[in-house]
Amino acid sequence: MTTILNFDSSPSEPVWYAVNDGVMGGVSEGGAEIRDGLLHFTGTLSLENNGGFSSVRTREGSWDFSDATEVHLRVKGDGRTYQLRLNTRAEFRNDPISYGAEFATKSGEWMEVVIPLAALSPSYRGRTLDGPPFDPTDVQEIGILIGDKTPGPFKLQVDWIKIQ
Repeated sequence: MTTILNFDSSPSEPVWYAVNDGVMGGVSEGGAEIRDGLLHFTGTLSLENNGGFSSVRTREGSWDFSDATEVHLRVKGDGRTYQLRLNTRAEFRNDPISYGAEFATKSGEWMEVVIPLAALSPSYRGRTLDGPPFDPTDVQEIGILIGDKTPGPFKLQVDWIKIQ
């Protein structure tokens, strides 16, 4: 396996930023903090004002997943369902397409999540697209999103992200 991110606060680790449903009028809150070698993604999901998602993403990355068939994440969650989201240079209406797949967590338990690259499906602002297919040669952004339609607090810790 090849380590993509291990949250060790080294200069090579990317900056993470939040994109929440406030971009469309919602009031969910969430963000990322790198602490003690872990990515902490926490916040509160709200369905008010047609909202319902919170996400964190890397900024200005470049990864080659072309030799991989799977993404592995070591996570400790809260029993809720999250999504791994990868962006390439593919666009729809001049905005990036996200390629995502859901993963469930067990409350308070560390677990390894395995997501086959073949399971990633393209979407644009929450709408499923028919294509284009995922191009693993130039992943520009790695993200995690929660949008499980369940209001309330959420908490996900990520120890590492690897490809195989």
